[in-house]
Amino acid sequence: MSTNPASNPIPDRSTRDLIQDVLRAESAAIERIAGRLDERVEQAVDLLLQCRGRTIVTGMGKMGYIARKAAATFCSTGTPAVFLHPGEAAHGDLGMVSRGDVLLALSKSGETAEVNAILPYMHRFDIPVISLTGCPASELASRSQIAIDVSVPSEADTIELAPTSSSTVALAMCDALAVALMQRRGFTREQFALFHPGGNLGRRLLATVEHFMHAGQDLPTVARQDPLRKVIVTMSQKRLGAALVIGEDKELLGLLTDGDLRRTFERCPAPLDESVADWMTVQPQTIGTESLAVDAIKLMEAKKITSLPVVDPQGQLIGLVHLHDLIRAGLA
Repeated sequence: MSTNPASNPIPDRSTRDLIQDVLRAESAAIERIAGRLDERVEQAVDLLLQCRGRTIVTGMGKMGYIARKAAATFCSTGTPAVFLHPGEAAHGDLGMVSRGDVLLALSKSGETAEVNAILPYMHRFDIPVISLTGCPASELASRSQIAIDVSVPSEADTIELAPTSSSTVALAMCDALAVALMQRRGFTREQFALFHPGGNLGRRLLATVEHFMHAGQDLPTVARQDPLRKVIVTMSQKRLGAALVIGEDKELLGLLTDGDLRRTFERCPAPLDESVADWMTVQPQTIGTESLAVDAIKLMEAKKITSLPVVDPQGQLIGLVHLHDLIRAGLA
């Protein structure tokens, strides 16, 4: 029998309690910041909106990692931004900063030497500085146009030294600024999609119904006078779990699904020779080709259906999109 503690299946309650304490401490730190916000956050958003260049985000150590993430978040949400490593800045990287930019500087102490060393350059070229610091009386705060207090009463680690609550609060504040900028800019889902064309996120945001619908010879179309016997054969051949009832001009008249058929036979033991028009759903839910595939999923989930006819503005049948196809594409 193994004596390795890591293989012990019995949960360590003290460890679990410690983890809960850390999560609660960091959550409480964010709540504390949210409760003491003042006009400086509004001024910061206004300044970033007025920026004609880029938002330059800088920080050292753990705050440097937060700054990198903040720059990436700004970029993906409509605010051009770049991370500037303060240690490399004094060795040539200040060349990426130009008039019209805004500097967003992160420092828990406000006395980070590498960060403060680049402030004279910013002042020389009239580049506004917004700081997120845990020390409002620090050099960084005093040399910033806008200094946002992100101080925390203590860190979440047991010796209160490791950047935990302080870095979490800085991260949350950067996220909040990015979201506020999104709203002020009127940043849309379509704009967001343009910055995320790859992977599942891009597919979810950019793919339209037209990409996934069945059309042409693949469609299980029938006429309203066709008997259920013929309709069942058509549904079996096309294997889409539904039949689309159309008129002479291809206008969509109704829809009959596998579920409709089951309910039909429960009510009427032998309706095979009856017209599909007597059993179809009239004016079924439809969607257009240019609608987003994710919107089709939401519609089908809301209506508790799996098949959605695709029609043009005149109501003529174009295709059929099935929930299972969208799930297989990784959109749901």
